[in-house]
Amino acid sequence: MKINQLRSNPTSNKKSKRRGRGSASGLGKTAGRGVKGQKSRSGVSINGFEGGQMPLYRRLPKRGFKNPFKIKVQQINFEIINNIISKHNLDNNLIKENDLFDKKIFNKSKGSLKLLNVGKLKDNINLEISFASKKAIEVIENMGGKIKLTKK
Repeated sequence: MKINQLRSNPTSNKKSKRRGRGSASGLGKTAGRGVKGQKSRSGVSINGFEGGQMPLYRRLPKRGFKNPFKIKVQQINFEIINNIISKHNLDNNLIKENDLFDKKIFNKSKGSLKLLNVGKLKDNINLEISFASKKAIEVIENMGGKIKLTKK
């Protein structure tokens, strides 16, 4: 097949309706807006308007708020770390949080990582991570590994 043999879809280059271009076009004079009234005028948008009645969005109660300072945190544990090391062939010498994001093991937009004391470690590891629980830090250091927290 050559470029000159390609055909476009019949609907892809359909012309838009030209409104208000004379009565012969079928959409002349009022251009399909009916006769008179608020909706026939230009510059009118009445999306939330209910004819003077109190609109629904103002009748319903508002609850809660979004905290703009909330810190997003993903939880990981020793079982997940063991699986990551075996599946992705990471060396135990130093596992960085950014490496886990770069290899798309975790999604950076869901927040930084926090290590929790769940499961058992197979062997000692060196970690560089944002947050960790006190027990998790204790377990890693007892196994002979090191942990560096990047955020406090």
